[in-house]
Amino acid sequence: MTASLMKVARVYDFDDVRIEQMPRPTVGPRELLIQVKASGICSGDVTPWYIKRKAGKVLGHEPAGIVAEVGAEVTDFRVGDPVFAHHHAPCFVCKLCAKGEYVQCATWKSSHIVPGAVAEYFLVPEVNRRDTLRLPETMSFEDGALVEPAACSVKAIRKAGLHPRDTVLVIGLGIMGQMNVLLAKHAGVERVIGADLVDWRCAKALEFGADAVINPAREDLVERLAELTAGALADVVIVGPSSVRVMELGIRCAGKGGTVVLFMGSSPGEMLAIEPFHLYFNEIDLVMSYSCGPDDTRAALDAIANGVLTAEKLVTHRYTIEDTALGFRKMAEAQDVLKAQIIFP
Repeated sequence: MTASLMKVARVYDFDDVRIEQMPRPTVGPRELLIQVKASGICSGDVTPWYIKRKAGKVLGHEPAGIVAEVGAEVTDFRVGDPVFAHHHAPCFVCKLCAKGEYVQCATWKSSHIVPGAVAEYFLVPEVNRRDTLRLPETMSFEDGALVEPAACSVKAIRKAGLHPRDTVLVIGLGIMGQMNVLLAKHAGVERVIGADLVDWRCAKALEFGADAVINPAREDLVERLAELTAGALADVVIVGPSSVRVMELGIRCAGKGGTVVLFMGSSPGEMLAIEPFHLYFNEIDLVMSYSCGPDDTRAALDAIANGVLTAEKLVTHRYTIEDTALGFRKMAEAQDVLKAQIIFP
């Protein structure tokens, strides 16, 4: 019997995304088959060095859809359930999991949905069921497809250790920066300041509650931040771009006792120049926040369900799977777009 075919979006290079057909995955006894209804294009997916490492793979890890088939031994999900499925899931038993460092777990790193989320269907292996969440019946699939990126912001905000009197500077106001603005405001900090080279994005941050914005193309970021804070600079700086130069700038923006959160990694082999004297005597912490774990996805789902982060606010562009390459380019242009999603009938 010939397996049913499905459409997938496969990436070969930064400017080479192709729509292909491949067999629909076969469901094992402890697995799920998900019919995709919405799938986001990650801002990491349009980072050139990162996408080259994904060459030949099916795009996508921000899905929401409907359970189309369940394995014979599956009892926790039923056909028809609306779900989000995380592309990675931890073992929950190793030392790293015991410390809550889920993204460093070997199982987390090796697990994945099959073949990817920009596809008509994908398979959830047994291990990934550990971070597959049933969506509320009232939640849209577009909202559900925000769970993974929202969880990355949830984790960054948690690791920043916000205090009510903090001034938070968010550098980079693409989709992740806007989520960081919204979550920082929701956390009740004293002031949130956004910075971006694109005026449209700066305006969006103000719309989402930022108290001030700075466009470094027109004014010196550190000087303007000092003016806004009476010289104190920022208590927390969340650096979104993968640029080492911007990371160094973010460190300069941190005040005494401050925390700098690096939200994205640099290209492999790049080096970050730091002055230990400055960090030490000002007690500035450098914090890394990579991806997200199961605690974060659940907190993100709650934030979406409560209207803190929603597709209505954040999804600006929607495409069919046939137009995935166009959505990919639109995200890469980084102008009047926050989140692009692929929507399926």
